Amino acid sequence: MTDIVRIAREHLATGGASALSLRAVARDLGVVSSAVYRYVRSRDELLTLLVVDGYDALGDAVDTALAEAGDDPIERLRITARAVRTWALAEPAWYGLLFGTPVPGYAAPADRTEIPGTRVIITLVRIVAEAHRRQLLTRPAVDPPVPTGLARDFTRIRDDLGLELPDWALARALTVWCTLFGAVSFDVFDMYGADTFTDRAQVFEAHISALESLLGC
Repeated sequence: MTDIVRIAREHLATGGASALSLRAVARDLGVVSSAVYRYVRSRDELLTLLVVDGYDALGDAVDTALAEAGDDPIERLRITARAVRTWALAEPAWYGLLFGTPVPGYAAPADRTEIPGTRVIITLVRIVAEAHRRQLLTRPAVDPPVPTGLARDFTRIRDDLGLELPDWALARALTVWCTLFGAVSFDVFDMYGADTFTDRAQVFEAHISALESLLGC
């Protein structure tokens, strides 16, 4: 199974997710297709293996970076953001499978991908919760209105994660999450244009500063 996933990742990098083929993987393994089908039933199953492994690899990269960090939540936010970008730039095809254009005809099964897929998100929310607990976030002068449906979602998230985080802070965490991955995607997919910025790392640091401002640090 390890060799199947390894070769599938190589094919992902060279041909993209839409071109993945169990027959091609079997050919590179030097076995007949039926041998691969004993372990992986379909192309969709192979994609799911790559998705789960990708989310776990990203989560592991963030966890490793944070293991050496102190307990300052704002610095941990910066480290998390940089770790996401570093992994994405090192694994652009894998990142593209997770956060890029959906693969036609494929839907990732939630029962297998939800837990690995939310690892980094949960890390970010817990960092925000700790910043709030330490009173590092500036509360708005007037709490912004939260629609009923979104308020119910926030309540469920708080209950699921055991958080004490008001709606305004959760709303900011949501914006930080989306903005972070948007900034990383711009970098990975070269959406700035070739000659717009001379140092993309400096651009990303500017984004991190903006994330801090969004949180109210």
